[in-house]
Amino acid sequence: MTRIKLFYTAIATVMTLGATAQTADRQAETAVSDVVMERNDKLLTVKMSVKPGKINVSNNRATLITPIIIKGTDSLALPSVGIYGSRRYYFYVREGRSMLSGPDELTYRATEAPDTLKYSKIVTFERWMNGSRLEIVQRDYGCCHTLLAENTQTAIRRFPVHPDYWEELPPFAFIKPKTEAVKTRELSGSAFIDFKVNRTDILPEYRNNTAELAKITATIDSVRADRDLTITALSIRGFASPEGSYANNDRLARRRTQALKDYVCRLYSFKPGLIATSHEPEDWQGLRRYVENTNLAGKAEILRIIDSDMQPDAKEKRIRDAHAADYRFLLDHCYPALRHSDYRIEYTVRRFSDVEEIKRLIKSQPAKLSLEEFYIAAQTLEPGSDGFNEIFETAVRMYPDDATANLNAAYTAMSRRDIKRAGECLAKAGDSPEAVYARGVHALLTDNDNEARSLLEEAHRQGVAEAAEAIRLMEENN
Repeated sequence: MTRIKLFYTAIATVMTLGATAQTADRQAETAVSDVVMERNDKLLTVKMSVKPGKINVSNNRATLITPIIIKGTDSLALPSVGIYGSRRYYFYVREGRSMLSGPDELTYRATEAPDTLKYSKIVTFERWMNGSRLEIVQRDYGCCHTLLAENTQTAIRRFPVHPDYWEELPPFAFIKPKTEAVKTRELSGSAFIDFKVNRTDILPEYRNNTAELAKITATIDSVRADRDLTITALSIRGFASPEGSYANNDRLARRRTQALKDYVCRLYSFKPGLIATSHEPEDWQGLRRYVENTNLAGKAEILRIIDSDMQPDAKEKRIRDAHAADYRFLLDHCYPALRHSDYRIEYTVRRFSDVEEIKRLIKSQPAKLSLEEFYIAAQTLEPGSDGFNEIFETAVRMYPDDATANLNAAYTAMSRRDIKRAGECLAKAGDSPEAVYARGVHALLTDNDNEARSLLEEAHRQGVAEAAEAIRLMEENN
């Protein structure tokens, strides 16, 4: 599995630890602020600002400030900051001894300690550090290493748990999609057939008609030539533009649509009734979409006219009279595109049962496959493998709004620790018990324990068997 570059941060911003240590003759206060724990792949950095200059240490005394990473019985003490009275300091120097906490200590003589120290330490990240806390311990020492006082403050209450923490992921509850009894698909498009003024007969070589008619025949041919596909219906809907009278446009749209149907019927031997036609005398919705995306001077008023309850002929006259320049622009640039024929071909795809054939189609023609067929192919591969994950990713690309496709793709994303992608899929995964469970697993992997517990318990109540194991893992790892 490809290693993921990790960058996780826990911050206690401008947090002052009023760590007060009592001794027999004075009170010392340590200020610690801007505490940060950052994980970058295999390394963990702890940073903070320490103000040792605030500590008043007498000649024979010393104070240690020690950051400690803690989780359960595991802990790691980071190098201490040591502040020493002059006599104590020179004693260690003269004797050649390590300071109180060892050779890695950051040591200062009290009279020379800086006002602010930028503390930073990098350590190797270990798995147990997920969910750990960072404590700052201040200890005051007298003669002969006598501990006089100790004070502990929690700087980071819980370092976030990264998804790669889960060496054993909670079980995934993939769903087998419902059987698609008839695999119905469709192809659609628009053709802009030019007719001579007030004519309804198709002239294939007039203006750009050769190319526009070829759009329709190419779409039909692409389905007819594929043995896996069977055409079940073909519909043609013709539109006219709003100029001229509505009655004449109604006649033109109806007859031009029939002419196009006749043209197709002459080329293909379709069974009677396979081609259905309808027409729209004037494409006002198309006009509205066009105007809405322009900067015409009268745009707002033209849109109000289009949306009004006026009769079509009255609308067209109002726009022509009140906005002559805009009308001429629309006549030249918009109206030709409103004279179009929309076509839709419905067809069925045969069912596939041979797994190897399905796998080939996943690579070459995935649109032919049902979600169930994708699922059948995935069952022959190792869960979590690249091939397994690729199948469910391809399925959700083919069915981007299907709840089951998104739920299964969310699991494959979580298996490779792609939490962002999993969240995108879960947003479309619906509200089934399995989707509730998947969101609980996602919350677990994003360190939202309260939400995870609530969702997992709800999924368990709704009968998702895997939820019990996920709850057990959550409790075991916290």
